[in-house]
Amino acid sequence: MDDSKPKILLLVDDEPFNLEILAEHLIEAGYAIETAADGEAAWACLMANPLRYDAVLLDRMMPGLNGMEVLRRMQANAQLSTLPVVMQTAVGSAEAVREGMEGGAYYYLTKPFERDILLAIVAAAVAQHRTQDSIRRAAENPLEAMMLMHNAEFSLSTLDEAQRLAGLLCRMAKLPERVAMGLTELMVNAIEHGNLGLGYADKKAMMQNGRWREELEAMQRLPEFAGKRVEVSVQRKGDLLRVEVRDEGNGFDWEQYMQFDPSRAFDPNGRGISMARAMSFETLDYQDKGNRVVATIRLA
Repeated sequence: MDDSKPKILLLVDDEPFNLEILAEHLIEAGYAIETAADGEAAWACLMANPLRYDAVLLDRMMPGLNGMEVLRRMQANAQLSTLPVVMQTAVGSAEAVREGMEGGAYYYLTKPFERDILLAIVAAAVAQHRTQDSIRRAAENPLEAMMLMHNAEFSLSTLDEAQRLAGLLCRMAKLPERVAMGLTELMVNAIEHGNLGLGYADKKAMMQNGRWREELEAMQRLPEFAGKRVEVSVQRKGDLLRVEVRDEGNGFDWEQYMQFDPSRAFDPNGRGISMARAMSFETLDYQDKGNRVVATIRLA
């Protein structure tokens, strides 16, 4: 992943003052920003260069083409459908959040927003996009021989290994970028919440401090965690790929994460499993105490 590449955001709001405040905070944090004063201008920017941006901060309520309509257009475009959207809204109801999530917006900011929350949410969205981009590049090498595979076993322990394996397996899928995101989420979840026993609140604090990856890798070097592995079994059945991910942890309360809880919409974490279930897989089933999960993937 090329962290030296500028992180470019598209800010969309029909209120100049809101754009000014957003731009000030984000430029101070090291982001490059471009702005659009309405939905049509935003769509023109996105269509002119679909691969330019790391995330879009999109105002929900705008005259003309509103935020939800821009979001629907993005979801219908293959190059834009996985670009993270941070929805800015004064409407924080569960129904409004659920509508946005069903449309593809998994990150939220309420107006007026706090600077620290803004930066944490944007950092999480950009990190998701950078991970997807890194996996996409790794998957660009031709791997036609993978389509001959019927059964395979893999063993991993690090975030980089999880991303590389996701990049390999997604090449077989009908929707590789979406599958890459989902597989990465399952394997990273097995590492952090399974083998390392990292809780929701602890991960949230790490992400808000911008040190999630560093602290996770430091935990993996501790003697009690050093030997723990994540095992991945892959089995091809017709036009489906069955992927089973197992960790050595004590499990977790997975049921509450299968559907996204609107009360977590404004946190930087807590949406990965529900996103993977909605976007990446034909089926997704956690089993036993939560340290074993099975996903099925539609093959290309």
